[in-house]
Amino acid sequence: MTDARLADLADRLPHLRLLTEPADLEHYGRDWTRRWTPKPLAVALPGEIAEVQAIVRWANEHGVAVVPSGGRTGLSGGAVAANGELVLSLERMNRVLDFDAVDRTLTVQSGMTLHAVHEAAKERGLIYPVDFAARGSCSIGGNIATNAGGIRVIRYGNTREWIAGLTVVAGNGELLQLNRGLIKNSSGYDLRHLMIGSEGTLGIVVEATLRLTDPPPPSQVMLLALPSMDALMEVFALFRARLPLQAFEFLTDVALKHVLAHGAQRAIDGDHPYYVVTEFDADEAAQDAAFAAFEHGMEQGWISDGVIAQSEAQAAALWRLREGITESLAPHRPYKNDISLRISALPAFLHEIQTLLGDAYPHFDVVWFGHIGDGNLHINVLRPADVSDADFIAQCEHVTKLLAETLQRHGGSISAEHGIGLVKRAYLGSTRSAGEIALMRGVRQVFDPKGLLNPGKLFD
Repeated sequence: MTDARLADLADRLPHLRLLTEPADLEHYGRDWTRRWTPKPLAVALPGEIAEVQAIVRWANEHGVAVVPSGGRTGLSGGAVAANGELVLSLERMNRVLDFDAVDRTLTVQSGMTLHAVHEAAKERGLIYPVDFAARGSCSIGGNIATNAGGIRVIRYGNTREWIAGLTVVAGNGELLQLNRGLIKNSSGYDLRHLMIGSEGTLGIVVEATLRLTDPPPPSQVMLLALPSMDALMEVFALFRARLPLQAFEFLTDVALKHVLAHGAQRAIDGDHPYYVVTEFDADEAAQDAAFAAFEHGMEQGWISDGVIAQSEAQAAALWRLREGITESLAPHRPYKNDISLRISALPAFLHEIQTLLGDAYPHFDVVWFGHIGDGNLHINVLRPADVSDADFIAQCEHVTKLLAETLQRHGGSISAEHGIGLVKRAYLGSTRSAGEIALMRGVRQVFDPKGLLNPGKLFD
């Protein structure tokens, strides 16, 4: 605590947990990206809202930038602190605050993990339906900051649809109560929705009131092997028309290779270029429709093989083929693209981008997977052992520029669900017009006049 600014903070908040050890700075100063060396001033772990407000006011007085921190599972550098910022971790603020059985809402502190929220909803006979593989470590605050989507968007939508109210500390330390759980509220601007997806640049979410819903009916999981990219879209159209889908996810043979090497079990013999994991309601009518759709797909040459889960354990094993991909790629430190398009634009885009990536990365492993049911694709490029980090990133950024230009032509977005962060800020203009970006900057100026909340993220 030799830094006078930190000494002042410690004096103001004697019960605040404040970390300055190098290992803590490294741990809390980065997310799943590894392109920047963490170098925060310190890590603050408040236990209550009043401490968060006091920290923000202290930061304003001393001109110290603040990086809000949740589970740090992001892939865009949105939680990186590399320039002497104070990391403000919400992990200690992780409790359920209230449950309203009539409104079917759950109010939680923003440091709760998604898994803990799922369990809290389950205990009350309901579900919070947003879900994805990082559920055990990502936080609700981080999910809100990036408007996280995941594997069930096709049925339930993104995080935004499930936020009934927010409590936020603005850039000047003021506490804002946004929407207060109302279903209808036409009293001016809904500032709640500005906070959702703002990546911590407008305020720090400290509490959230979440909408809950009924558990879905029992479901069935099927793995399909497909012969071509064109078949992917045909099968999606076929299954969506005939089945009440809960999820429709795809992966390539390259993705399967990595997840099998990481310990998953092969479920379909032989090699196939594309695979689909789909989940749908398991009532008798849906079961019959699923088999009819499968047979029709086989007859049309869209489906090469398939397997349907016969138990919960087998269903989990099939899902692991999709959900285990990110973890299996982590040791390779992949360069990631997380893109989004209208579903109708996918066929033309996929053909164009497959050619682009094949020409750009002839000697690199390119791993595709994603949420085909909502137009979200994940493209992971793996660095060869004989290519330096600097050369690898330079080549990937050149290709990302071409990818962003292609997305712009097709009306897509350079970020589907992980935010812009540091990684994608140079490409924001491919998704947002100059007029939109100017308005975004103006909004930020209002909420955070000194620009101290998560600076450098979204835009310079």
